[in-house]
Formats: sequence, structure tokens, C-alpha cells
Amino acid sequence: MHFTSEQHLDDGVREREFTLGEIPGTLWTPESAAPAPLILMAHNNGLPKSEPRLVARARRTAAYGYAVASIDAAGCGDRPRSATAEQARADLRRAMQAGEPADEIFESLVGPLVEGAVPEWRTALDALLALPEIAGPVGYSGWTAVGIRLAAVEPRIAAAGFFAGGYVPRAQRAEAREVTVPLLLLLQWDDEGNPRQRALDLFDAFGSKEKTLHANLGGHTGTPWFELDDGNRFFARHLR
Repeated sequence: MHFTSEQHLDDGVREREFTLGEIPGTLWTPESAAPAPLILMAHNNGLPKSEPRLVARARRTAAYGYAVASIDAAGCGDRPRSATAEQARADLRRAMQAGEPADEIFESLVGPLVEGAVPEWRTALDALLALPEIAGPVGYSGWTAVGIRLAAVEPRIAAAGFFAGGYVPRAQRAEAREVTVPLLLLLQWDDEGNPRQRALDLFDAFGSKEKTLHANLGGHTGTPWFELDDGNRFFARHLR
């Protein structure tokens, strides 16, 4: 892991950009000297780690006392774009806007993204846990499709928070029963991109003995900010 920049922010958070081979990432840590629990914060497919909503979430979570890390998956942010994936994104947008069946297009786009992203997240996790300012246990917060696979295969994940989780590939819907860590699922009741019933069915499928569903009115990007504070309290119960 090679750190390329560092900023000390006015909310008591240190922000550092890093590279890990071809993987670019950002690490936010509280200024306190004590090692902090780690939360991996993943964005939706195609969005960069510098996306303002993700950065705001990360900074607020770090100010709460956690180390927070995000990486750009292959084809996201400044990483090279795949012409096949870009065409699939365009086809998916067109199909959803037209109200046409989109499952197969979604599978062709998101399935490969999950397969490529999870090994990179595990590589990043190895490097992050080697830093003296970070300690286990580890939480995951963000994109549901990647989170399901990561929570199913990575024993160091101790708790997970998923956002807007109805639309996930078939492989991850099957893997949901293998997710047994404490779970918080956030559902936007009027999410235009994630059918409500799919999200409810997915919540039923998770194998966790402790799982909580928070539903709020509004569209995909309308998650209330108080849910972030509730999420931090959720992680406090399981990471501290």
C-alpha cells in the first residue's frame, strides 16, 4: 500500500489517498491515537470513491470513531472503462426507463462486477489491517451485491449494513442464506431502481439470526441522514 496524499480535515478526520497495485483507494481515520475498528464502504457500480454522498458518509463515520476505506472497483472512477460494461449500463438504463425486462442485462453487467470486486476488496483488507492505526473487527457498509458476496466468503466481516438491496444478481440472491453476521438493511420504499418486493424477499433470505430492516419513504438517493447515525450505532454494538 502506497499513500499518495494526506489531508487533515476540520472534523478531526485524516483523509489519505492510496494505491495498492492497480487499485486506488481512500482511507479516512479519526485523529485519535488509538487503533480504530475498520468499516469497508463500497459504492454502487460505476460510481467513483470520490462521489460526494459516499465521501460525506465516510467522513461522518470516521468522525464517529471508525477507520473507513473505499476503493474504486475495476471500471469505476478513474480506472479504465470496459466498452462491454459501458454498453450494458446504457442498455440497462434504456430498458428500465422504457419499463422493459432488464434482468438479463443486469446479470451481464453486475455479475462480473461482483466477481472482480470482491477479490480486490479482500486484498485491500489484508493491507488495511496491517496498518497500526486500524484494528479489527471489520464492518461492511454499502452496495448490497458486493456486500453479500464479501460477507459470505470473508470471515473477518463481523457486521454488515446494506443499502437499497432489492436488485442483486441471482448468484447473490442464492448466497444470501450464507450471510450470518448481524445485518442492517436500508430500504427506500419508492426506490425507482430496486423493486420493493425483491428487497423484502432478500431480507427474508438472509441467514443472519440478528437482522434489522429500516424502510423510509422516498427514491433511491433519498435515504435520510439519520440512518447514518443509526448505522454507526449498529456498528458500535458489533465492532466495539
